[in-house]
Amino acid sequence: MEISENLSDTSSKPLKTMLKRFCIVFVFGIAFAYIEAAVVVYLRTIFYPDGFTFPLTNFGIDPLWKPLLITEIGREGATLVLIFTVSWLFGKNLHQRFAYFATVFAIWDIFYYVWLKVLIDWPGSIMDWDILFLIPATWAGPVLAAVLISSTLLLFAVIILYRDSCDRALQVSRTEWLGFILAGLVVVVSFYIAGLHITKPDFKSHFYWPLFTLGNISAIALFLKCLLKLK
Repeated sequence: MEISENLSDTSSKPLKTMLKRFCIVFVFGIAFAYIEAAVVVYLRTIFYPDGFTFPLTNFGIDPLWKPLLITEIGREGATLVLIFTVSWLFGKNLHQRFAYFATVFAIWDIFYYVWLKVLIDWPGSIMDWDILFLIPATWAGPVLAAVLISSTLLLFAVIILYRDSCDRALQVSRTEWLGFILAGLVVVVSFYIAGLHITKPDFKSHFYWPLFTLGNISAIALFLKCLLKLK
């Protein structure tokens, strides 16, 4: 009986460690999201004192745009470095590091919109558009699309970390990794195409939901395929 209890305690330690680290990373993501939201509040006060609405007819026109845009691109690069650093420190292997990266990124992105809603009551709707990223060019699209991607990443991360803590790591072949990369690129292309048209009156027609959905569903299907291999 005592041996059984000791084995149970031993097997539960990795899971407890994972839960502890996940909670810490979760809180970090929420705090980091507030920093991001605060910066955006300042930028919108400078460039859009009358309200941030699409189409962004003055995007890149103001003389302040060039130096601040370069600064903003640098800040986004630094943000990725910080997220990567956290994931590297918390993860013990490639799977864990990817999962922690996805966790921080997802929580940061989702709570960024939560904080903006709290601070400036924006977005008014989940279908409102936003500038999502500036590296290597402008990404744009509905808030809903960004939240869907982050929710998918968070779900992937939770499953990967749980499996890893139970010594049942996800098995991903090189072909499947390539599939994930291609699925991600499809999603990025959908945001990139939309970003090319943010100053036009018909900007909404340039976000192609079928293309976005294809990328997201493909990634989910591949992930399920990897899970089924563990059965």
